[in-house]
Amino acid sequence: MAKTTKKETADKKNESKTETIRSWKFSKQQKFVVGCLLVLFSIALLVAFISFYVNGQWQADQSAVSQLGDRSEVVENWLGKFGAFLADLIVYKGFGIASFIFVRLFFLTGLFLALELSTKKLKNTWFWDLFAVIIISILFGFFATSAPELGGTIGYELNLFLQDYIGKTGTLLTLLFGLIVYLIFKIKLSPEKIQSYFDSTKKEFKSELNAIKPASQPESAYNLEEFAIEEDPELDNIHLKTDDSKFEINKEALKPTISHSSEIDLNPVVKPVQMDINPVTVTAPVHTEEFVIEKAEEEDIIEENLASRLVADFGLFDPTLDLSNYKFPTIDLLKEYSTGGITINQEELEENKNKIVDTLRNYKIEIAQIKATVGPSVTLYEIVPEAGIRISKIKSLEDDIALSLSALGIRIIAPIPGKGTIGIEVPNKNPTMVSMKSVIGSAKFQEAEMELPIALGKTISNETFVVDLAKMPHLLMAGATGQGKSVGLNAVLTSLLYKKHPAEVKFVLVDPKKVELTLFNKIERHYLAKLPDTEDAIITDNAKVVNTLNSLCVEMDNRYSLLKDAMVRNIKEYNEKFKSRKLNPEAGHRFLPYIVLVVDEFADLIMTAGKEVEIPIARLAQLARAIGIHLIIATQRPSVNVITGLIKANFPARIAFRVTSKIDSRTILDTQGADQLIGRGDLLYSNGNDVIRVQCAFIDTPEVEKITDFIGSQKAYSTAYLLPEFVGEETGINLDMDISERDTLFREAAEIIVNAQQGSASLLQRKLKLGYNRAGRLIDQLEAAGIVGPFEGSKARSVNISDLSALDQFFNNEQN
Repeated sequence: MAKTTKKETADKKNESKTETIRSWKFSKQQKFVVGCLLVLFSIALLVAFISFYVNGQWQADQSAVSQLGDRSEVVENWLGKFGAFLADLIVYKGFGIASFIFVRLFFLTGLFLALELSTKKLKNTWFWDLFAVIIISILFGFFATSAPELGGTIGYELNLFLQDYIGKTGTLLTLLFGLIVYLIFKIKLSPEKIQSYFDSTKKEFKSELNAIKPASQPESAYNLEEFAIEEDPELDNIHLKTDDSKFEINKEALKPTISHSSEIDLNPVVKPVQMDINPVTVTAPVHTEEFVIEKAEEEDIIEENLASRLVADFGLFDPTLDLSNYKFPTIDLLKEYSTGGITINQEELEENKNKIVDTLRNYKIEIAQIKATVGPSVTLYEIVPEAGIRISKIKSLEDDIALSLSALGIRIIAPIPGKGTIGIEVPNKNPTMVSMKSVIGSAKFQEAEMELPIALGKTISNETFVVDLAKMPHLLMAGATGQGKSVGLNAVLTSLLYKKHPAEVKFVLVDPKKVELTLFNKIERHYLAKLPDTEDAIITDNAKVVNTLNSLCVEMDNRYSLLKDAMVRNIKEYNEKFKSRKLNPEAGHRFLPYIVLVVDEFADLIMTAGKEVEIPIARLAQLARAIGIHLIIATQRPSVNVITGLIKANFPARIAFRVTSKIDSRTILDTQGADQLIGRGDLLYSNGNDVIRVQCAFIDTPEVEKITDFIGSQKAYSTAYLLPEFVGEETGINLDMDISERDTLFREAAEIIVNAQQGSASLLQRKLKLGYNRAGRLIDQLEAAGIVGPFEGSKARSVNISDLSALDQFFNNEQN
């Protein structure tokens, strides 16, 4: 065996010392027992000390203290011989009446140990209380020399010691200085507080003196010069303001006259007031009994126009008049999934807390305080580390804490904004489902004063989370497959259906999946908007999305023109002006409902249409907020080529469901965290810097079906809300192209296209061995001739001629 080096021996000794120190640390049960012992000991001390001073028992027990071993000796102390011994030791031979402070110290120490509170404050209490014990003991020793039991032996001897060196005057000054130090540093007494106390006392004395002055005082006592009057019609007081003071006079003392004047009796009691608001200065002559203030009559402003007469005759315009009997969906249509409130598992909380504390302690991170907030699916543990602990050190232990808790989705917030604590979010073993019924029925949603309120779900603190879509103003939702995006979209749409009348909001729904939003077809004539001459209001064909987006851009431009003519800045001001009948419908003005564009799978649109979709989306996101068009875009794949920088810049409000990587999380939120969610509606909401964790409310397909059936069964408009027709720009193709200008390979190209039944330039390139430009010109000529259909994005053009015989007949007709 190799010999053990000196360094290894020293390391072993250090390890054994460390283990010895750790073994002396109290466990939770030991702390509780010791704490209870100290509390009971403090009560015993209190009984013994009080008994010491009652009826002079200390004199009777004086001789018995020295003979405690004799069981026949009788003592007067209420705690028996043990109490007599403690009182003699701590009070008589110790600090006298100042010893009662030890009762407080032992009681607080026991309380802190039993409840596992921070010992930092306790150390400060011990220091200043011991300081007070010494000062009070010497003070009683100085003043009560004939009663040694008040100052105790220590106080008496310390007093004599100081007097021997600095005399009585020096001793008194020293005690006074010690008292000042205690008042300033412990009681937090300051010169400003003393001055403010004397000022308030002086003001109260003056006000009481003024209140008892008789009414027959000489004229000089009421020498009122310039003063200010401020009358509040809703209150019973009038405020008078002079250069030196402020007063409040009860209105009952005022006697109004017919000539718009007021006589103010100066006899009533006055009292100081805190605030005055822009008073009007009036100069008045001085009288001993009364004075009169003349109030000038204000001229009446006559302002009558056509709008005010219309409002007087017909009232405000009501946009809901066409569907005046419309009834909002009842909350009974929604299903209650949870059993009520959140079930708190005390054992789980205690276990997780101990594991977090032990894990951090293994890395020499001590915790001063820890608090748990239980949410529907996640519990937030807020910890306050001891002074000197680096936050980054705790943040780096995310995986270690997750390992010790054996839990998925641990998220550390370091620090929690606005709180000064560090948060550790731990998923609950038995999460509680948040139903849409509990969210819609909450007072926070029902009483929300918002333009477009959306109830997303509940936060960690179990509060209903309600946001205003009009303030966002656009929302980007992303997350992996099956994590709750479609349910989130249904929650958004349901919130608006429960809060807004069909005249106030319209939806443009884009559903490439063809199955997610089809239930809303039943409310087409109530809430949906579509292009003219289209059958379905819900868009499932990607080729039609481009026209719809461009149509919304036209609607946006038209609305801005209306706002410009009405000289207002946003849709809210415009609609208020229109309701007040200040805008003429014959001039093109109309009530403007909010339009919400919902796209369920944006990545599919980008793949098929690309820039044709991205540009109008970006344009709407940049400009459409003021005129009431708001976008909600959801996607499964939050990659950079789908959520481009141009789109992200105009979507400040973002919702991230669970994603698979930190890169995807940063793409959505510009920060990590979405990769640590637990799924099933667990989301992060960001609208700027703050990130809020929310459990999305669950609404199932049968519930949505009940709501749409309820709305669809009621009286509706004659048609869906029609968007303006979009006419595309000229493509450069002359449909009246001269036959003589056709390419020499025109007929051959037509035969290839008809045979393949596929209008594609790349097909002509391969078959005729042409370049792209010539093949493109041939396709344009074939479109002008009517052989192939128009451009349809990434799809091949349709062929209008079925076979070669029909093509021959087509050419024969052209020649004739």
